[in-house]
Amino acid sequence: MGDDLFSENRHASSTGAQLAVRRMKAEGEPRGVVQINHGLAEHGGRYAPFQQFLSGRGYHSVVHDTRGHGDTRATDALPREFAREGGARKVIEDIDAVHDLIAGTHPGLPVICFGHSLGGVLALNYAETHPDRIAGLAVWNSNLDAGAMGRVGQAILAAETMLIGSDIPSIMLPKLTFQAWGKSVKDARTEFDWLSRDAAEVDAYIADPECGWDANVSMWKDIFRLIYAGGENVDRLPKRLPVHLLGGEADPATDNGKAVAALERRMKSAGMTDVTVTLLPDTRHETLQELNREEAMSAFADWADRVTVSAKQPA
Repeated sequence: MGDDLFSENRHASSTGAQLAVRRMKAEGEPRGVVQINHGLAEHGGRYAPFQQFLSGRGYHSVVHDTRGHGDTRATDALPREFAREGGARKVIEDIDAVHDLIAGTHPGLPVICFGHSLGGVLALNYAETHPDRIAGLAVWNSNLDAGAMGRVGQAILAAETMLIGSDIPSIMLPKLTFQAWGKSVKDARTEFDWLSRDAAEVDAYIADPECGWDANVSMWKDIFRLIYAGGENVDRLPKRLPVHLLGGEADPATDNGKAVAALERRMKSAGMTDVTVTLLPDTRHETLQELNREEAMSAFADWADRVTVSAKQPA
């Protein structure tokens, strides 16, 4: 990654958070900007290869560490939580602060809001509350189909709040999520094989102290609020907004892609007319760290080319 194209700095959000931001410029004439939102229990630094790929395809990209993750700091939050109060709202406001940074740095360029897993939940919520700020939305490997099990999870979190408080890691939610997903993989080499078939990527995740940790009770409560809000407010999205949905058919976090297909149905039922969905065979949760990542990234860039060309054309 060329030093002249890549930069790291901090950006102050209106929420008071100091956001760790990584930016990569496009090689040559830029087509647009991809604003990246990472998943739970990881950080934006893991998206450097994706940013480098996007640069080669003519896209600036920006990724920030979400509150409670990586190098982002906020005085109103302990590590592994969004905020002591109002965390669900503040993570969306932080995305808007990064968008302001993009708009000031790259005025006039169309912005695609991209998110993986939890980041996809955040990206969808952002698109629903700020639909006029983006040219396209990409939601990858996200489960917004929590249903009855989600309500059970919320009940468990309410009980944990009473018994142990909200500012320490949840005891039960890791068992119902990361640990359960790990056990679903036959002949697994590690407890994180559910992330990818690429052993080197799994090992790198395990070795990274900023990955794989247990979220506080309060963060889980905010995540469920965002999951339900994202699913319930799909009708707020512009009907012609281009959307790119992607999932893996061997991803236990999305019920092997069924949750991705369910989101597609929900969007089309809301009258959306430009929804692209891809379900990748044999693919686990972290597509950008999977064996077929080049295929997935190329498909995304091809879609983004169409979106940005349309966004630049006069109405």
